[in-house]
Order: sequence, then structure tokens, then C-alpha cells
Amino acid sequence: MTTKPEVYLPPPAVALASTAWQRTAAVGLGMDQSALDAAVQFAFDNEIKWPIDIRRGNVGGDAPRWAAKLGQFKDRGGPAGVVLKDGYIVAEWGDVERVDLTYSATKSYVATMAGLAFDRGLIRSTTDRVIDYEAGKSITQNNTGKVIDGFDTDQNRGVTWEHLLQQTSEWEGTLYTKPDLVDWDRDLEVVGMGSAGVTKRDTRRQPGGHWEYNDVRVNRTALALLAVWREPLPDVLKREVMDPIGASASWEWHGYDDNSVVNIDGLITESVSGGAHWGGGLWIGALDHARFGLLFLNRGKWGDRQIISERWIDMMTTPCALNDQYGYMWWLNTGHVRYGQHASASTFAASGAGGNCVVVDPEKNLVIVTRWCEDVAGVVDLVARAAGGH
Repeated sequence: MTTKPEVYLPPPAVALASTAWQRTAAVGLGMDQSALDAAVQFAFDNEIKWPIDIRRGNVGGDAPRWAAKLGQFKDRGGPAGVVLKDGYIVAEWGDVERVDLTYSATKSYVATMAGLAFDRGLIRSTTDRVIDYEAGKSITQNNTGKVIDGFDTDQNRGVTWEHLLQQTSEWEGTLYTKPDLVDWDRDLEVVGMGSAGVTKRDTRRQPGGHWEYNDVRVNRTALALLAVWREPLPDVLKREVMDPIGASASWEWHGYDDNSVVNIDGLITESVSGGAHWGGGLWIGALDHARFGLLFLNRGKWGDRQIISERWIDMMTTPCALNDQYGYMWWLNTGHVRYGQHASASTFAASGAGGNCVVVDPEKNLVIVTRWCEDVAGVVDLVARAAGGH
């Protein structure tokens, strides 16, 4: 049995300088250089067919009455990405330091905030009801003073943390002017996030009874986590994850500006979004994304510090009963369905519209970051082939 190589961890980023991260020839790590070059060319050749001014897009295909943008946007960059093997950079393309919107890859960062809360006992169990963590708290929209829809209704009372993280909560409500039903019957195929064939429905199920990719509910999850942490989630992410893994200072995590400023028992702060459906979300460069992926490839450990527990990583990569391609806001490759036969079945990914993804293959010791790519699965398949094996 071959022993898995130890993962190399790069030194901290200095400003935006990427030169400190060690580059290694792919062949020296057992990879096929020509196949890897083909993967890079494929990524260039399959740039997402989106306008540079991404405000002009309607990623969710929202009905006009719900399509209004709420948060900040910026023009997108061109195709970019990086491939890590055993932690070393073996391929890169485009501007790997450019900070760009990352869409729903942000959701995996939201899930990490839940994992850290679980590790610290702030969330005792993912099967706990969320209402029990908000009981007695005042959570209002700061600019209106109105109470924000929560979990104290017949429909929402049974929602657990696991329901929220697996996107099976069926939470009912409106948040920052967007009702949960804006995402009913959403077709993920059009943004490269999944397959078509969504079951049309006009009824609401009980919590845990239906899987649905729903940004309103993810944003409500971020707000629930803000209430648990009682400090802005970007501050938690910086202190607990990004600084310890040596990320640059260039990343930002936005909500919807004044539209998502909340008041939680006197704490007035912006609640961040779990994507860029209506703007905001995590803005980050490919190299910092790669560090984040490398943390999970290394089972949550960086140097001598266990940043996030192995137990949580196992939980977050356990397939949801209603969608075996999804865990706790991480996409999976169960049965080799999402990323093909060459990537390991244990592969998991932070995946966002526009081909903004962080893909981790634990068996092949790979991290693959893509930006603005029409066919991420194609890139992953080619890189996995270059790494050899089955």
C-alpha cells in the first residue's frame, strides 16, 4: 500500500506576492505534464460566456419582481486558476491574485463558520432546532426596525442546523426583500452548478422533506450563525481561518450593504450573503481560495494547529439523503457523478456560478481552483487524468 505524501503548506502571503509558494514540476510529483497542460488550455478555451459587467446578468433567472440587485458587484476577470499537487503549485493560469466575486463557493465558507461553531460548542449538535438558538433574542432589520422572519412558526419550528446546511430546510419567509420562493424550481444547469430536471412544485414540504438550492435560506443561515457568534462572520473567518493559513489581506466578504444591516440585541452589523445572486458574497483571489482548499485537503490542520476538526470534515462530506451529490454546503462526487470517473469519489468542492470553484480530491492530493470557467468538471477530469490512477 502506497503511503500518501505529506502535504506541503506554503508560507504566509506577503501583500499580494505569490512567489513564496513553492512551484514544482508536475512530473516530479508523478503527474503527466502534457495532460496537465491540456487541462490548462481547456480552462482557457472554456471561458464562461458572461459579460465582463456581471451586473448585467440574472444568475438565478429570477422573476422581474424579485430580480433587483441588493449588494455590490465588480467587473469580472478572465479565466484563471491554480492546481496544487501535494500542496505544491504545479499549474496556474490567468491572474491568480485578482480578487473576484466567487458566487456560491461562498456557501462552503458559511458552512465553515458552522463547523467552527460546532467545534467550539456554540452549536451543540447539527440536529438541534435553530429556534432554540434564537429564543429570547431580538433580531431586527436595522433600517426599518422590523422583526426579521425567523423560526417561530409552525412551518419553521422544526428546522435544524443540518436542514439548513444540507438545503432541505423548507424554511418559509422573506429576508432582505427576497422571499424563499424566489428560488423554487431553480435550474442549476444554466449556471454550471448542477443538472436540469428540477421537479416542479407548488406546495411546501416539512423541514427535511425536500432538497432545494435556495439562496434566501443560505442567507438566513448566515444570519443565524451571526446570532450564534455575536460578531461579524468576516471577523470570525479572518481570525479563525484566513490568518492562521497565511491568506493575503485582499479578500472581502460582503452582504447587501444597508439592505442586510441587522440589529441583534444591540449588535448592529452587516449580515453577509452566501453568494452573489443579488451581489456581495466572498470576493477573493485564486491563491487564497487554494489555501482554503488546502486546509481541507490536510484534514483541517495547518502546521501544528487543528483549525477545523476532522469530525466536522467527515460530517460535511457525508451525502445528504435527498441529494447524494451534496453535503453541508459542499458539493460531492458520490458515484463519480459530478466530476467524472478520474476524480476520486471522495472529491468535494466549493462550487459557484460562473465556474468559480475550489475542488479538493483527497485521494489524489489535489486542489483545483477555477475562475470564470464554463466547464469545471472538464477541467477537473483532465487534471485528475494527469494525476494518474483511477
